[in-house]
Amino acid sequence: MSAFTGLLMGMGNPLLDISSNVGQDVLDKYDVKLDSAILAEEKHLPIYQELVEKYSPQYIAGGATQNSIRVAQWMLQDKVGQTAFMGCVGANDDYGKQLETCAAQDGVLVHYMKDETTPTGTCAALIKDGERALIANLAAANNFKESHLETPKAQEIIKAAQFYYIAGFFLTVSVESLLTVAKHAVAENKVFALNLSAPFIIDFFGDQLGQALPYADFLFGNESEAETFAKKHDLGDDLKEVALKVASMPKENGKRDRIVVFTQGSKSTIVATKGVVTEYAVEPLSKDLLVDTNGAGDAFVGGFLSQLVQDKPIEECVNAGHWAARYIIQQSGTQLDDKSTYTGGAAEVCKA
Repeated sequence: MSAFTGLLMGMGNPLLDISSNVGQDVLDKYDVKLDSAILAEEKHLPIYQELVEKYSPQYIAGGATQNSIRVAQWMLQDKVGQTAFMGCVGANDDYGKQLETCAAQDGVLVHYMKDETTPTGTCAALIKDGERALIANLAAANNFKESHLETPKAQEIIKAAQFYYIAGFFLTVSVESLLTVAKHAVAENKVFALNLSAPFIIDFFGDQLGQALPYADFLFGNESEAETFAKKHDLGDDLKEVALKVASMPKENGKRDRIVVFTQGSKSTIVATKGVVTEYAVEPLSKDLLVDTNGAGDAFVGGFLSQLVQDKPIEECVNAGHWAARYIIQQSGTQLDDKSTYTGGAAEVCKA
């Protein structure tokens, strides 16, 4: 295997999405709401087999960070070999092999930790009227260990990369691993990006998030995550003001100003830094073109990062994020064409 010389590294929970269109009865049965993402409890475990037996699911490579890294590489087009991803999968199961094959086809170098005793994680993606509810059964993904970062290939990837992205979901798995990468980024003045990921991360893993946030040069979140964070930290109701306040929170790397990016679905995207808020309009998508919103936020981050690693202006980063999200919500899950048609600039709209 040739040496990694790319720019962007992600670390997170690699999951195989089991995606099905379902009725309200299924959502009610498993006590989940649309536009939510949760970790599976005992009561949720039968859902995976039920989808397989009754709902003809699609199997799609997933996991929030891995999706973002795949999209970023896809958006980079002919700039091959720029991305790498680390996470934990089962050592001897088809799901893990399927994830590795998918990532490789998308041009992402994966360096998985492989667990001999636990199967690859899965995520039930319940789709209704274009909206989604996600129930993640982390399984092997939950067993990532900091020791994997000491392997020669991991060290090679970490040292080569100039940008690091980790979704908040990983805070439930290995804060130590996240901090190892984040501290390296600060020491070398590299860029570290974090995502709030889901309200439950803020509500139930607040201490872990508090350890990670000072290292974030970029912080991503959607409106429900931003509102939850604001409520927990008494930051008010105005998301533009919330973004400014989060941008000014204590930071480890004083050489970089924090940039906070809050998406709001079809409403404008908020970007705050250096005491200034900018809003970027989202081109509306006709309802009849919407397939499902699963992966929209991951795609936004992937598109954004694909331009950030090329030192493009923030406006172009946001536009690429909008383009990628618009593309993905017209697909079932994070499924990518052989080649991205994105051409760059600050006003392009995806017509997928």
